[in-house]
Amino acid sequence: MNHATIAVADLFRTGHPALHAVFTTTVCLALGGPATLFAQSTGTAAGFPSRPVRIVVPFTPGGQPDIFSRMIAQKASEGLGQNFIVDNRPGAGSMLGSRIVAEAEPDGYTLLSISAAHAISPSVRKLPYDTRRDFAGITMVYNTAYLLVVPPALGVKTTQEFIALAKSRPGQLNLASAGAGSGTHFAGLMFQHAAGIDIVHVPFRGIPEATNDIIGNRVQVFLAPLASAVPLVRDGRLRALGVTSPKRVSVLADVPTIAEAGLPGFRVDSWGAMFAPAKTPRAIINKLNREVTRALALPDIGNRMRALGAEPVPTTPAELDKFVITELAVIAKLAQRAGIKPQ
Repeated sequence: MNHATIAVADLFRTGHPALHAVFTTTVCLALGGPATLFAQSTGTAAGFPSRPVRIVVPFTPGGQPDIFSRMIAQKASEGLGQNFIVDNRPGAGSMLGSRIVAEAEPDGYTLLSISAAHAISPSVRKLPYDTRRDFAGITMVYNTAYLLVVPPALGVKTTQEFIALAKSRPGQLNLASAGAGSGTHFAGLMFQHAAGIDIVHVPFRGIPEATNDIIGNRVQVFLAPLASAVPLVRDGRLRALGVTSPKRVSVLADVPTIAEAGLPGFRVDSWGAMFAPAKTPRAIINKLNREVTRALALPDIGNRMRALGAEPVPTTPAELDKFVITELAVIAKLAQRAGIKPQ
């Protein structure tokens, strides 16, 4: 039986050894030895930030990275006394905005706030940057799931009904995504592979554009991020068939998981994290980490995120870097199994 599993947050929740390996040895080797590490670690961030900080979100406004980045930016501005400005730079499934950060000065003033597309893109797109080499992790921000949604006018009410419809009309139904290489693209591909159906991928510039077309029944199915889809399901503009998490989510407790709705073992997590350009001084990385994790620990931020179906999951920079390496390998294997190749 086909199934897909992307256990994105399990490493954090279970204390996986990959996140608790000795970081010092790794950095010493990467930077050329203990002397270099000492010089890096003793750098100062006392004067940082002395001007506004730009948070590049490589998607259009309204998606999870955008929503949660704006929450964090407000708190960071208050905490550090400088404006943190969200700059939406959509295009090519996060590639355009990510490239801006990869090529920016490594001084802490240009950051990247991105979804799981960060680890997915190398498996589906040929990139002008190296995901492992060109970014330094600051912290994981959130973990959530995708929601399988259809327009009510389609007439199906369960995951199995949709699969049956797709099998009766091969190549005739359209799958929306926020762009080639986005998390929604990969989630849709894994659903298509697990269900054994033939549906046509239609990439959009971002979540809002994809959402508008599925509401209008111009596309028939979307693996939408929970934060974007929950309000639309509640007001009846979209119908939720299943959630990609291993357990039902409290914000939509009556919606079954896709695994229990007919595809045992199916799981695709969605997550978000913040990065800086590689070679950003460690002292600045650490200062940014402290500020973002402080914001994530605030009750109002946590409550707002949970109301949208997301869970704050702050980490250390080292934990995030190790997680990305693990996630790149996991997704590459899943993509290979599903016959997905970089284009």
